Amino acid sequence: MFSFQLPWILLALPVPALIYWFMPPVARPEAALRVPYYQQLQNTQQAPGTVIRGRGPLILLVIIWLLLVIAAARPVWLGEPQPLAASGRDLMLAVDVSGSMETEDMVLNNTSLNRLQGIKIVMDGFISRRPQDRLGLILFGSNAYIQAPLTFDHDTLGQFLKDAQIGFAGPETAIGDAIALGIKRLADRPQQSRVMVLLTDGANTSGAIEPLEAARVAAEQGVKIYTLGFGADEMIVRSFFGNRKVNPSADLDETTLRTIAESTGGRYFRARNIEELTGIYALLDELEPSTKDAQQVRPQQALFYWPAGLALLLSMGWAAVLQFRRRMSAEVKHAG
Repeated sequence: MFSFQLPWILLALPVPALIYWFMPPVARPEAALRVPYYQQLQNTQQAPGTVIRGRGPLILLVIIWLLLVIAAARPVWLGEPQPLAASGRDLMLAVDVSGSMETEDMVLNNTSLNRLQGIKIVMDGFISRRPQDRLGLILFGSNAYIQAPLTFDHDTLGQFLKDAQIGFAGPETAIGDAIALGIKRLADRPQQSRVMVLLTDGANTSGAIEPLEAARVAAEQGVKIYTLGFGADEMIVRSFFGNRKVNPSADLDETTLRTIAESTGGRYFRARNIEELTGIYALLDELEPSTKDAQQVRPQQALFYWPAGLALLLSMGWAAVLQFRRRMSAEVKHAG
């Protein structure tokens, strides 16, 4: 459907006609010019003028005026109404990018990956399956940072996650600060829809806020936290003295993560490989959505540049015609 965003500007369409009909013409007083060499001027031939008479110029000026007024009224084309998500959650994702995430204990298609690479692969699918949720992204290491605020623009958020690199936020792990930052970003959202998913492979080793204290505040604010401990229990390390098995997740503080989840009404999950992590995110997909008011939006396509561009072309064409007439007049005068 065609519409104008500023239709009241169309009232300016008859302004030139009103001025022409009702404004009195400007009086031109008589003027005299004393020229000492008047006799010489009498012998000078007058060059043809450049004034173009007739209805053509007037019609052209009227068209240009109409086009400019229409452009100023902001014409738009309104598409069909599109429903917005009537339900969903405000879900903040907190992802550990500390130095330990560089451990290559993940395997996908017989290819070794570090932990952050595995998280990116799984979370990409998780994000794409939650179109009704407003998602945000926190990256934390020694410090916690908002990488993307709560948004429905999941493509951009997913790209921010793909661009994340190990060590962006420092080599250590500030779990408490990440929770506190998530609480701050969720504080102004409806209380029944505040959810945070925190994924880490270690223990709190940095930050100004203790994780359990942050969890207490989260519970008071109605923020439900799901914690995910990530990392293999067993890994083969090759060295000069042969191969040996190690536990790359020895530093994972499962007790604290479980307490954080239980105290806020969430759950703790343990993922030892990419397949388990994928299953956990499938469970998170089953979170009950919170009810919100249904809304609709109509996509708009601006059209003002068409009349504005046409008015500009006509004006430039008219200016070119006047310039041509002046040049021709000067050549005739010079020839005379």
